[in-house]
Amino acid sequence: MLEVRRLVLLRELSIRGTVAAVAEAMNFTPSAVSQQLAVLERESGVQLLRKAGRRLQLTPQAEVLVAAAGEVLDTLERAQASVESTLTTVQGRIRVAVFQSAALALMPSALRTMALEHPDVRVEMVQREPETALGETWARDFDMVVAEQYPAHAAPRFPGLDSRDLTTDPVRLALPPEDTALWPVSSLAGAAELPWVMEPRGAASRHFAEQTCRRAGFEPDVRYETADLQAQIRLIESGNAVALMPDLVWAGRSTRCRLVELPDPARRTIFTAGRIAGTESPAVAAFRDALERAAAAPRS
Repeated sequence: MLEVRRLVLLRELSIRGTVAAVAEAMNFTPSAVSQQLAVLERESGVQLLRKAGRRLQLTPQAEVLVAAAGEVLDTLERAQASVESTLTTVQGRIRVAVFQSAALALMPSALRTMALEHPDVRVEMVQREPETALGETWARDFDMVVAEQYPAHAAPRFPGLDSRDLTTDPVRLALPPEDTALWPVSSLAGAAELPWVMEPRGAASRHFAEQTCRRAGFEPDVRYETADLQAQIRLIESGNAVALMPDLVWAGRSTRCRLVELPDPARRTIFTAGRIAGTESPAVAAFRDALERAAAAPRS
């Protein structure tokens, strides 16, 4: 019988691309990974890997085993969830990937709910960009991801992930306060010649902001780039930039920014995603419920 742990290493290689990346993810040495893959090849009796330049390429037979490894992991995850559901208390460990504005606006309340209602559940949070975190959740680096989707910019899709909407929030033009602004602007068209702050290229918010400006008839002068929304807010409030900001970033805080509706009002969707095999886990279900309650709570 094939060894499950070796099948997992082969699956990790198919996801991460190199032996070194597999070793880092699994806390092995590269030589140990290579040795285990060689043993798996002998056990299966077929060639699983071949060199393609400086990388290893999986053979069609290896791809069959990778698919089987995924099915085995799903079965084990469902079995673990079934065992946990027989316990009298909700317990366990959840690793969650969250993007910044959700970490600021939703996570504090959700974590507080878990601490009060399910103190035996350990929740671990890591800040990640949604595009990356969805793939990492599918790959089993995380149990759940809180992600976002902007209009006309669909989030990546991965097989076996169950997605559920949390909330939506409007996206508006954020302008400096009137007493600091150097420019008498009150509309998106009026911001055509102003300096903009946006997230780095590749982010969904950056794509949405650029497309919104182009539909308004201008190419934005993106003078400042940062993934830190708090830094973006400081640049706007100090009168140095303008930006398109979703309303969730203002939750729990006041702002002196002037918020202006867009000509074509747009809303961002915030959702959770987890592996279908793991959604029956009582701990995962409880945390998802806590997030949904946090999203439904009134926000100033």
